[in-house]
Amino acid sequence: MKELGDLAEELRTHSTNLSFNELVKVCILLFGPPRQNSGSHKVFHMPWHGDPRINIQAGKNGKAKSYQIKQVIAAIEKLEQAYRDNS
Repeated sequence: MKELGDLAEELRTHSTNLSFNELVKVCILLFGPPRQNSGSHKVFHMPWHGDPRINIQAGKNGKAKSYQIKQVIAAIEKLEQAYRDNS
């Protein structure tokens, strides 16, 4: 499995051309299955309090929306920091 930092960097690099399905796969890998999987939205539970979810929805042509990619990147960075703090 890729390091979290590498994954975040890869998302940053491809943030304008990432498919929604690829973003869903990343979220499932990191956060587990979505707690809401019906309709056009997928909602993933976060392991911390405050902002406890990532809500993603496909954009035009099956692409991921850039602001949602940024939210996933921020969540990856938060996970990475938590792992560093616990090491």
